[in-house]
Amino acid sequence: MKKTYRMSITFLLLAVLSSSIFSQPSSASFSGKRLKRVVVRNAMMLDGSGKPASGPYDIVIENDVITQIAGLDPVAVAEGMARRPAKGDLDIDATGKYVLPGLINLHGHAHDGRAGKPMPIEYVMKLWLACGITTVREAWASKKELGFRDQTAANTLAGPRIFAYGGFPGPNQNTAEQVRQRVRDLKTVGFDGIKLYTMDRDLMAAMMDEANKQGMRVMHHVGVEETNAWDDIKFGTTSIEHWYGIPDAAIETGRQNFPSDYNYNDEVDRFRYAGRLFREANWDRLMKVLDGMVEKGVAWNPTLVIYEASRDLQRAQTQPAFAEYLHPVLEEYFRPNPANHGSYFIGWSSTDETFWKENYRIWMKAVYEFERRGGLVGTGEDAGFIYQLYGFGLIRELELHQEAGFHPLKVIQHATSNGAKILGKEDTIGRVRVGYKADLIVVNGNPLENFKFLYPTGTETVRDGKVVRGGGIEWTIKDGIPFHVPTLSKEIRDMVAAAKSQKPARLER
Repeated sequence: MKKTYRMSITFLLLAVLSSSIFSQPSSASFSGKRLKRVVVRNAMMLDGSGKPASGPYDIVIENDVITQIAGLDPVAVAEGMARRPAKGDLDIDATGKYVLPGLINLHGHAHDGRAGKPMPIEYVMKLWLACGITTVREAWASKKELGFRDQTAANTLAGPRIFAYGGFPGPNQNTAEQVRQRVRDLKTVGFDGIKLYTMDRDLMAAMMDEANKQGMRVMHHVGVEETNAWDDIKFGTTSIEHWYGIPDAAIETGRQNFPSDYNYNDEVDRFRYAGRLFREANWDRLMKVLDGMVEKGVAWNPTLVIYEASRDLQRAQTQPAFAEYLHPVLEEYFRPNPANHGSYFIGWSSTDETFWKENYRIWMKAVYEFERRGGLVGTGEDAGFIYQLYGFGLIRELELHQEAGFHPLKVIQHATSNGAKILGKEDTIGRVRVGYKADLIVVNGNPLENFKFLYPTGTETVRDGKVVRGGGIEWTIKDGIPFHVPTLSKEIRDMVAAAKSQKPARLER
């Protein structure tokens, strides 16, 4: 009780001092503008390394870099003796709030349309920012996504930093030389890395050899194919996406027990039997696969969130955020339709959900064991498919990592400094640290207590016997540019409301 009382007095004194000395015009007026100097004051800090929160601190941003993290002595502040950083162009009062690194989404898709119908790219980008995402690894990027990358870098499009990974294979990839040329072409065009899908072993060997020569990192959605996690271990893949290929490599018979009429291209078949995969893996063999990944530095980006509808379809279809944040084009794409990838819920049964619940139990245990053995775990959402909303999907991913058994401090590490390591950018992003890029989020609440504080919708809590709605990210700062999240959220809601009132158009190609 005494500790809580002292902390309350400390934050009260700091708040009074800040309001009297550092007051300025409406904060929202600075949203999205490049400023020379931003100061975040009185913040409790989670630095992204996995260590506990500490504070309060004043954090100084100059242009796009963190230049100072000043610890505050409550006694000196109370006596007016504290030497605090000078006023910024924008001073953000973070009294009673938590500051942590911007979140890293390792599996994102910058969609500007769904099933041939246009959807504003601003909708996706602002959702990401509103959910605290400052970096996205774009999976299967085209030249259009390269344009989005350049626009967000220049801040002509409000959005996270993008690492654009070109899709592989492309057309006419039938020989080792064709595969190698494709890698060189992706490098020449300017892609940051490669997103690999289905490929035969000999071609994957040539592709990975060339990718390593070109210094291009590779994310691999293994799928059900000739290759599996042992090939990723052998050839040096950067990260395995989702989980295909990992349990496959631990099945004693060498192949999952598919029924005779199974068709991989029929997505009802594909996803139904994907939910029965982990139960067929031998646990001891699986541990050898995980040890191989650890030894060779192959990271795991499990994207637990993207398959969650398979274990609980009703929950996925009735998310409260859909009322105001789900664009009607995306809503239509989600409906069961064999023509749309991931819209496979036709005749989905309680038996299917039961298998998927077991699949999740084993999958989560495997991810936890992978990190325990020294593996590198990241976070990604793969939203825009299977009832997952951009940004909201990544926050839900954090909740699922906690469900898998990870301490909230480790979960935040997965979504920040671990993601930076997987991108090869651990010396510039993913930490609240002097000299690093100014990617920060200011949260109205303690995310270690409840990850729901990170959702733009906030969450209900009980204060003094009353139910109140609190939480939400107040500021997302990307590359030193502050984005006021309540302002972004309103813009998104207005965008969705306007789209609902209009007749859908067709996407021009």
